[in-house]
Amino acid sequence: MTRVETNKFKQILETKQAELAHVLRNREAIAIEKSADALDEVQHAAERELAIRNLDRESNLLRQVRNALHRIDEGSYGICLHCEEEINLKRLNAVPWASYCISCQELADRRRHSEEYQEGFEEVPIGNAA
Repeated sequence: MTRVETNKFKQILETKQAELAHVLRNREAIAIEKSADALDEVQHAAERELAIRNLDRESNLLRQVRNALHRIDEGSYGICLHCEEEINLKRLNAVPWASYCISCQELADRRRHSEEYQEGFEEVPIGNAA
């Protein structure tokens, strides 16, 4: 990857980092609000749960962006953390914080999906519970 390309990605990542940091500062949506109406309580709880999920997702994305900026500083940006091959520029243009090439990312996603699938079965009782 050329220095010009690396600088372009660094600028994109720094902009995304600032945007995410700003979004994560707004945490009013997770405040617990009390209401005399039970339906309002349920509605507030659902909104709070959605806000917490969004904050969690944005926080994880911010961590990935910061890791990508760290890899730029180290000189290892654009190299897959698993197979150590170059990450395709098309992938980096789509997902500048990508730490894996598309093949390794698909493998990691399948593995994670399989583990989540298995965990779901562990919670289901087998046989007749009397």
